[in-house]
Amino acid sequence: MNRDLTKGPVVKSMLLFAIPMILGDLLQQCYNIADTLIVGQVLGRDALAAVGSSFTLMTFLTSILLGLCMGSGALVSMRFGQRDEQALRENLCASFLFIALVTAALTALAFVCLDALHAFLRVPADVWGDMRAYLFVIFMGIPAVFLYNYFASFLRAIGNSVVPLAFLAVSAVLNIALDLWFVLGLNRGVAGAAEATVIAQYLSGIGIAVYTLARFPQARAIGKLSGLRQARVREVLSFSTLTCVQQSVMNLGILMVQGLVNSFGPIVMAAFAAAVKIDAFAYMPVQDFGNAFSTFIAQNYGAKRQDRIRAGLKSAVRMAMIFCVIVSALVFAFAAPLMRLFVDAAETEVIREGVRYLRIEGAFYCGIGCLFLLYGLYRALGRPGMSVALTVVSLGARVALAYLLSAIPAVGVVGIWWSVPIGWALADLVGLICYRTVK
Repeated sequence: MNRDLTKGPVVKSMLLFAIPMILGDLLQQCYNIADTLIVGQVLGRDALAAVGSSFTLMTFLTSILLGLCMGSGALVSMRFGQRDEQALRENLCASFLFIALVTAALTALAFVCLDALHAFLRVPADVWGDMRAYLFVIFMGIPAVFLYNYFASFLRAIGNSVVPLAFLAVSAVLNIALDLWFVLGLNRGVAGAAEATVIAQYLSGIGIAVYTLARFPQARAIGKLSGLRQARVREVLSFSTLTCVQQSVMNLGILMVQGLVNSFGPIVMAAFAAAVKIDAFAYMPVQDFGNAFSTFIAQNYGAKRQDRIRAGLKSAVRMAMIFCVIVSALVFAFAAPLMRLFVDAAETEVIREGVRYLRIEGAFYCGIGCLFLLYGLYRALGRPGMSVALTVVSLGARVALAYLLSAIPAVGVVGIWWSVPIGWALADLVGLICYRTVK
């Protein structure tokens, strides 16, 4: 179902569009959560540390493609709101070609640099063997990540958030089934968990591409090079590159923090691996709500509906903050049982460190909720550079404080955990000041 977000009740429109996106990304989290849960319970602490560190690296690589696709989607939303069919097709042609080339280069670079990651991420020798085996297979799925995110971004940009959810639901169930079969049944180890993920990724990527091309004639413009226009290429480069920088800078900072975490050994690595999954699952809904909010604003910005933009902004802030308060309370209260889902109960040190991480992070989800709304707002209003600036503030503060605080003997690894909410707060402050200044 395609939804025109320039019409109808504001709150209802946003929620009906956002809910399938939220469910879809929660399912997408199941890819890595299934790997982490099964690997942690079946293969042990070192294998869990290997998969967890790999997840951080893959999140960084995926964020590059996701950022490019989100930038393309923002342009499509504006053209959809303007009812400019010709410009929409030309933007699709330019963006698909550009992002496909980036995907090819990124895949090749990932394999070339694979062995250099051992030193860059400061991975202990007893963890590296499993991590390398996992990454070698996972890198093969990068093109599938591009296909899914590109066509899902197009469908969401024209108001269809249900179809991406359907493809993710099927592939998530397949991933879990294959994980159990490959790891438990075939004894394939961490490589088997990676193989299950890649097969599921290709199912969702190829499936949604075929559906979109068959169902929406506009999407077939991706193969018509005669529709390639220099002006559209510049537009795509402007929007997509800045959004990509924003996403990749964010995850590069997290990757740098992962290297610092690895220096504290397998126990902290395993705790971080499990806790980050819980953390991401907890605030993923508000991140997706921020993306849905961005599409809502972009369509209404294209249609010049200033009244709906103002109403949408007020409603989005209220809903996001209520959600964050509830989730913060739940994560704080149930941190230990959540950790035991991923880690054997006998690993008391791992569980203790993970609980400490979750209770520090979980108390401040309102900070990341506000930041996601600011990212979406500035991207939708044609100012993706501002989203980049906020990301630099947030991650720059996080990385700097993580290295500074953890170097103090009395603080140690807890300094890494506290650096995250401080970074969120600083970025929120800058974003709100800038919004009030240029409103």
